[in-house]
Amino acid sequence: MLFLWSRSQRHLCYFCIMYKKTLTNEQALQKLKHYCAYQERSHAEVKEKLFNLGVWTKEHDGIIAALIEENYLNEERFAIAFAGGKYRVKQWGRVKIKYELRQKQVSDYCIKKALKQIDEDDYRKTLFELAEKKYASLKGEQYLVRQKKTADFLIRHGFEQGLVMEAIKDLKSK
Repeated sequence: MLFLWSRSQRHLCYFCIMYKKTLTNEQALQKLKHYCAYQERSHAEVKEKLFNLGVWTKEHDGIIAALIEENYLNEERFAIAFAGGKYRVKQWGRVKIKYELRQKQVSDYCIKKALKQIDEDDYRKTLFELAEKKYASLKGEQYLVRQKKTADFLIRHGFEQGLVMEAIKDLKSK
């Protein structure tokens, strides 16, 4: 029996899964230290990695506690880094960032703190720049179609509907 796991195109046979080698706590902790040092991780990502490493479920809490104690794992730091990166690099809005952080099982407190790190003036500037760029790219379309497609694009990127409508009104006046 053959299984295909995630996107890695790695095939594992049924017998390999049944007789998967388990790691000791020290080995798992060392692997997870490297995993967390490479980039900020959420608690859910670390738990998933523990399952993939074959560590017993009863040992998860102890290993995660050790990572938190040694400051390899910090949910607040992860949320701030994630929100900042997605905003700066992919130009996501607050709604989409909040949704993705919830998917990663980050606490509401950390999500709010991370979203506060995004500068309001910079956020609006990014929104208006994206709106202008998208609106200009739809030159061949009718006026109302351009507005609708621009608004849909901005909402898909996770910007608040009120701010999107404000940006569309600003485009109308130009």
